[in-house]
Amino acid sequence: MDFIQTGEELRAIYGEPSAVAARKQLDALEPHTRRFLSKSPFVLIGSQDRAGHADVTPKGDRPGFVEVLDDTTIAIPDRPGNARIDTWLNVIENPSVGLLFLIPGMNETLRINGTARLTTDIGLCERLGMNGRPARAVLVVSITEVFMHCAKAFLRSSLWQSDSWPDRKDMPTLGEIMRDQLASVETAEEIDQRLDRNYQTALW
Repeated sequence: MDFIQTGEELRAIYGEPSAVAARKQLDALEPHTRRFLSKSPFVLIGSQDRAGHADVTPKGDRPGFVEVLDDTTIAIPDRPGNARIDTWLNVIENPSVGLLFLIPGMNETLRINGTARLTTDIGLCERLGMNGRPARAVLVVSITEVFMHCAKAFLRSSLWQSDSWPDRKDMPTLGEIMRDQLASVETAEEIDQRLDRNYQTALW
């Protein structure tokens, strides 16, 4: 199998971006991207450690959970999780992050790239808290690039079209997956019940 080795080889295949695609990249938020953030309940955060090992983690909450601090800075609160903190450890080693914001039912997405720092500032954590519980920590992202991404991936995948979704019963539960992958002494039912209790009591 031959692999592409240079940018020149890649451009020979794909050509140059259109003038609109090249110009759409901004270095700060403006009214449209601010409004998108105010409606988005979900973001994917891409990060790498200093050795280049990559990770992508989802963060979700009520629409507008990401706060705009100013035109070039946003704050993403963290909630209780599994304490792996892969992304946070990466950010400490390598602050570069890539963010992809989604709005359910909308085929276009918002991309933000920048550098990130993690804080437990009491005032910010309390302001971004939920149900009387402050955020565990807050990821503060300094924006270097922001732009809208077109709809083609969502149109091709029919992601929001429920008639294209597989039957959930065709996939095992997370308890069944964990039982098999970890050779767990717990039954799948016990794992699923434990997860359900955690979902009910520890979302925030």
